[in-house]
Amino acid sequence: MTWTCPFCPLACDHAGVRTGSGAQPLELQGADCALARSKLAGFASAPAGIVAEVDGQAAALEAAVAAAAQRLAASRQPLFAGLGTDVAGMRALYPLACATGAICDAAPGEALMHGLRALQDRGQFTATLAEVRTRADLIVFVGGLPLAVAPLLRERLGIGDPQVPQRHVVLLGPREGDAATLAAWAGAGVTVETIALHGDLFDTVSLLDALVAKRPAAATARLPEALRALADRLHAAHYAVLVGAPPLLPAQGALIVETVHRTVNELNRKTRAAALWIAGGNGVATANQVFTWLSGLPLRSRAGPRGLEHEPLRYGSLRLIAQGAVDALLWVASFDADAVPPANDLPMIVLGPPALAAKVRRPGCVFISVSTPGIGSAGHIFRTDGTVLMPLHAARPDALPTVAAVMQGLLAQLPARRAA
Repeated sequence: MTWTCPFCPLACDHAGVRTGSGAQPLELQGADCALARSKLAGFASAPAGIVAEVDGQAAALEAAVAAAAQRLAASRQPLFAGLGTDVAGMRALYPLACATGAICDAAPGEALMHGLRALQDRGQFTATLAEVRTRADLIVFVGGLPLAVAPLLRERLGIGDPQVPQRHVVLLGPREGDAATLAAWAGAGVTVETIALHGDLFDTVSLLDALVAKRPAAATARLPEALRALADRLHAAHYAVLVGAPPLLPAQGALIVETVHRTVNELNRKTRAAALWIAGGNGVATANQVFTWLSGLPLRSRAGPRGLEHEPLRYGSLRLIAQGAVDALLWVASFDADAVPPANDLPMIVLGPPALAAKVRRPGCVFISVSTPGIGSAGHIFRTDGTVLMPLHAARPDALPTVAAVMQGLLAQLPARRAA
């Protein structure tokens, strides 16, 4: 059976999962991915039973759902955050958000906004993984190799694959250890190059953009010859792709994303170029896609009395909690038992794998264990390039409720709890 890994933005589907017995952890087979291997190790071969808690005490599932519905009914401004779920889970979460006037934000919301704000301001021209693999002859990694976010990115982009075009790979602004990793990629039709930053990453991408656009100031300035050569190489490429990872960008990273898009637009006047952003693992890209389909706006939006409101800065989870602007938190993390909510003293509802229960146990918290799509249940998630919906098959089915089922239960109970 084909298994799609739900834990990173690439949603790789070429590996399998080996199940043992009892408490033996699930094991990855047919691939070498440290991230998938470590995440699978958090799931036992024998499915876990339903875990539900109210105020730190064990409870029946029905009682936990009722307690959660009561907390939402009493809230005047809830926050729905984390949002680690699949398509069905997010489709069921959206009506509940509308019914309660909730603000919705992803766990890595700042990273998500880097790309979304640049897209809203200037638009973008992006490539798919398949396009990069089959067409790109020049790949530029902006701000280091994003292997911490997507460990098998080299394989997915076909770097070193003899059946794809000859590559020249450039690392612009390497992090510690990146240069050695890139050097190991050389050979088999791949040439590599490392270019140090000139100033910081903001300065460097701005200078490269000026060189690509052939602005007069860039032509006369004393700039690194390596940057000038890269600008020339970008113009000469048949298909250049600039690759970056928003989770690894510094604060105000939207400015870097926007500058890369401007460079891509300039190149597309005479040749072919695109950007590829690696982000959105653990269901975050899926949550944003579904929210956008259903509302017309991305995350960090609210369906309230004044209609839909989108605030990419003001509606950040950490900001809202720190300012006391919300009075309840619904946290969804069905893929990752390590994805704990930010510190808070709000009435809280947490949906996640059974192993998450001990990490959020406290008075005022309702915990409901849910099935992990791709482990205990089937589902669908979006890949990082946003164009491919990947099916998830259960590696070892369990009887835990899905996020969608819990959301539907909460929505069904809300009117009665409000009346009470």
